[in-house]
Amino acid sequence: MQHAIDPKIDCVFKALLGSEENRNLLIHFLNTFLAQELTEPLVWVDILNPYNDKEFLSDKLSIVDVKAKDRHEQVYQIEIQLTSYCHLPLRIVYNWADIYSQQLKSGDDYGELKPTYSIWLLAENLLTGDNDYSHHYKLRDDQGRTFNQHGGIWLLELNKFNANPIESEEQRWLKFFKEGEQLNDSALPDWMSTQEMKQAMSTLSIFSEKERRYHQYQSRQEYLREQRTIQLELEQTSQALTQAQQREQLALLEKQAALQEKEAALAEIERLKALLAKKNH
Repeated sequence: MQHAIDPKIDCVFKALLGSEENRNLLIHFLNTFLAQELTEPLVWVDILNPYNDKEFLSDKLSIVDVKAKDRHEQVYQIEIQLTSYCHLPLRIVYNWADIYSQQLKSGDDYGELKPTYSIWLLAENLLTGDNDYSHHYKLRDDQGRTFNQHGGIWLLELNKFNANPIESEEQRWLKFFKEGEQLNDSALPDWMSTQEMKQAMSTLSIFSEKERRYHQYQSRQEYLREQRTIQLELEQTSQALTQAQQREQLALLEKQAALQEKEAALAEIERLKALLAKKNH
């Protein structure tokens, strides 16, 4: 390959799983990660927001997740997220709820609702306290009983994924997204020998070899880098303000404590004066 291409960059990610020519890759991806949820393997999906390379050249705010429906009207969303921040869990839940609720049009009843599956690939760690890279969330009670079977949210933390050797299709996809930038189509490792992985690699090669696509990739990479820098600066500024506010609050508490000590000392002096005066009389 002429240039290294990271499959996590949004325009590449959407070309991989959201383009008509790679529909079979999307089906394979969904069957891989949702095998325990689906009553039968997917054989067809309708991509609701298909990839269009022109939109990424002209619109920096392009919708970059992948949405699809199967023949039973079940809804699927796949999104790549390069950075983690404190409100990301809220965004993830809101997105799932928004997609789920948008199924109902005026006059529809609740029986029209279909399961909605949301899969998030996270480049940075979001969940602390464990080393599990895969998390699956549903509506459950405190005893683990599922409230309904209408889909759920899958979080795949790429930074935590370190399986070796690769022994499943799930691991193959995760390793591809985590280390794809290091791959060279002229010397692929054994775990990339499947038809799907070769097809995915050919999509990376297109971005690497074709000047227009590589320009598109570079533009998106630079834009995302700028956004991450701005976000980091905002977080640092917010943290600095919080620390300044904490110092100000601490100083105020110390001042109040000193004033209370002074008042207590004055009160003690007055008490002793009163005792002395009473004794003299």
